[in-house]
Formats: sequence, structure tokens, C-alpha cells
Amino acid sequence: MWLRLKPWLKGLIVLATIALCLYLILPIQTKIKLGLDLQGGVRVLLQLHTSKEVPKITRTVQSQVELVLQNRINGLGVAEPVITPVGSDRILVELPNVKNPDEAVRQLKDVAKLDFKIVPPAVYERTLRDKKYAENPNGAYKDSGPIVYSGAELKGAQAGYDQSSRPKIDFQTKDGAAFGKVTQENMGKYLGVFLDQKYVEAAVIQGVITTEGQITGNFTEDDVIRISNELNAGALPVAVTVIENDTVGPILGKLDLEKSLYASMIGLTLVLIFMAAFYRLPGILADVALGIYVLMLLGLLAGVHAVLTLPGIAGFVLSIGMAVDANVLIFERLKEELWAGRTLRAAVQIGFKRAFSAVFDSHVTTIVGAGVLFMLGTGTVKGFAYTLFWGTVFSLVTAVFITRYFMDLVVDNELVTSPKIYGA
Repeated sequence: MWLRLKPWLKGLIVLATIALCLYLILPIQTKIKLGLDLQGGVRVLLQLHTSKEVPKITRTVQSQVELVLQNRINGLGVAEPVITPVGSDRILVELPNVKNPDEAVRQLKDVAKLDFKIVPPAVYERTLRDKKYAENPNGAYKDSGPIVYSGAELKGAQAGYDQSSRPKIDFQTKDGAAFGKVTQENMGKYLGVFLDQKYVEAAVIQGVITTEGQITGNFTEDDVIRISNELNAGALPVAVTVIENDTVGPILGKLDLEKSLYASMIGLTLVLIFMAAFYRLPGILADVALGIYVLMLLGLLAGVHAVLTLPGIAGFVLSIGMAVDANVLIFERLKEELWAGRTLRAAVQIGFKRAFSAVFDSHVTTIVGAGVLFMLGTGTVKGFAYTLFWGTVFSLVTAVFITRYFMDLVVDNELVTSPKIYGA
């Protein structure tokens, strides 16, 4: 189909492709987003655990956990987090530019299950005497009786300060009548507050509480901000633990970015020089096509808002090697046809035709391998596979179509006719 198009239409398609890529890319500082390994941040792998209430981790459970985590991360103010399910019972969370990594990890793994219970006087007195008893799920929480109101029924929660400037949590209920009934029926009793099955505080119910209330205790300012955020985001449906926690500082990320860019530029420059020196005019035309290839790949990354990581850059550089390999196969076949005495026009046609099967096969095998890596891999492996996959696809397109267009343009118009200029 490409060969049947008029030369002017081919040229228009090439120019339109370049224009579209430049539109998607520029300004590159805002269009190409960097992963946390290039700008610093936290990568956390969470393990989801079953319980009596949730005997099996299903995809639905994973999705619920992802939603809660997303809401919590939004409360942290982290821009462009990446939350990815891993297997059937794990979730990978990547948070770029996190100011307080430890606090971020803590918010991710806390279950944040808020319960209100009517605490017997004996249990209340023991919690005052024994801190370990109060914080033990098998202690105060177990002995305090059934849950009379759940944190899932809260409308919202905000961090604040009481009259003594101590941090507190203000909350609003979804159903004021239900909470009012609980407090009315238990007037004069201790209403206990438990967070993640740990005792927080208890106070005597002295009046009916309906739509608003507050939680006080031995909190720090960070505690009330974190707990309020978690309550607003909702409780995790299952308990999670951190099995991997990698933190990359912004300075290290910046150094990695600079070194990877230098390596990419040096490698690309050496490839351009080699192609021009060894294959002469076809090599120069291939260099131009390679430049268009780079624009196409960057345009794709910017267009789909992909996050560029260090392994992603490695996949990008490797796909450049595939692009060069394709041109080498084509130009070597072109030289053989010229040595066999064919005309320049015939050598170009036959050279591209006979080299196509080898070029196609080598690219397809790489594309299949990259596709499998992307489907089965996680985290940075996906970044490598993504750029390798699309880089190899664009490599095939530029070698077979764009380089061919440039060669036809020169040969058909007899701009250069000496076989020596073509490397023969």
C-alpha cells in the first residue's frame, strides 16, 4: 500500500507525523513525566492478607484496596502516583517526590478501621492502668463488647485543636439519627473509640450526639492529620503488610537521569556517525529516519502520559539498536545488488524486498518478547518492556517505510547516481 502512494502524499504523511510528534512533545519539561527512580520517591510492594471476613483475595478486593489507597494518597498531596496490582494478592505503589517517606508508607499500610463501643467500667479502669492492655487487640478491644457504631458510617473527619490547643479529630456522621439513638440508649456509660482494634479513648456519654462529634486522646498533630485522612479515604477491606520498600532520594534520581541521558546521547551519536561513515548516503538518510523514530517514540510517551523510568530509557536505547540493525540488513543487501551489476533503481527495489523478511522476523520476535514481559512483569520491568515494544514497532516502520521513502526520493529524482556514494 505504501509503495502505491504518490511521493508527495508520502512526504505529507512524514511531515504530518513529525508535526504531530513535536506538538505532543513540546515543551518537553512538562510533557515527559519521570518515574520516581529519576526524580526520587518511594516504591512500596504491599501484601494483602485474608481474614475471617475476607477468606480469599479476589480481584474485587484488590480493586477496593486500590481505591482506598488512591484516596489516601490524594490526601497526601502526591502528584501522579502509580498503583498497580501484582499477581492476585499484591499491590505495587509508586509515589514520586514524597516529602516524608516514612509517613507515606505508614498511611498505606494502616487499616484505619474505626469502631465505637460501649466500654464496661472495669475495662475502662484497666485501660487507664495498663497501656499494653489497651493497645492489645486481645485486650480492651475484645473485652469491651459489640460494636455500636462503625467508622464506615462517618461522613467526614477533620484535624483540629481543642480549647487547650491539643490535637483532636472532628467528625460528622452520615446518619445522625442512628448515632443519636446509640448515645441516647447508653446515657451515662463509657463510649469507647477504637482505631484498628486499639483503644484510643473513652468518655462518659453526657448528652445525645447526632451529626457531629470529636475524638481526643494522646495525639500529635501528625497523628490527627493522618487519621483524618485515613477515615475520609475509608478503611482497607483487608490487612496489608509491606514486603518491599525502596526509597530513592531526589539527588540520586537526578544523577541517574543525567547519566542515563548522557549515555543515551553518546550511544545515539556514535550510531549516527557509524551509519554515515560506513554506508555513506543511505546511512545519512537512515540517520534522518532515526531522528524521526526518536520523535515518534517520545511523542507516544507524551501522548499517553507514560512515566519514563530508568529501565524505560534502557528499553529505548535497546530499540535504537534494533532500528540500526534493520538498516544494516537493508543496506548490506543493497550493496550486494549493486556489486551484482544491477541499476541503482533495481538495487533499491530488490534490496529492500529481499531484506524485508529478515528485518520483519527479527523485529517480531523482539516485539513478542517485550509484549510478554509487559503482560507478566511488574513495576520497572513494565517500563522497560513498554519502551522496547513500541520502540521496536517504530523501528520497523521507520526502516521499512520512512528510510525507503527517502531512498526512493533520491534515486527516482536522480539526485545522486554514483554507486560509490551508496557504499558500493
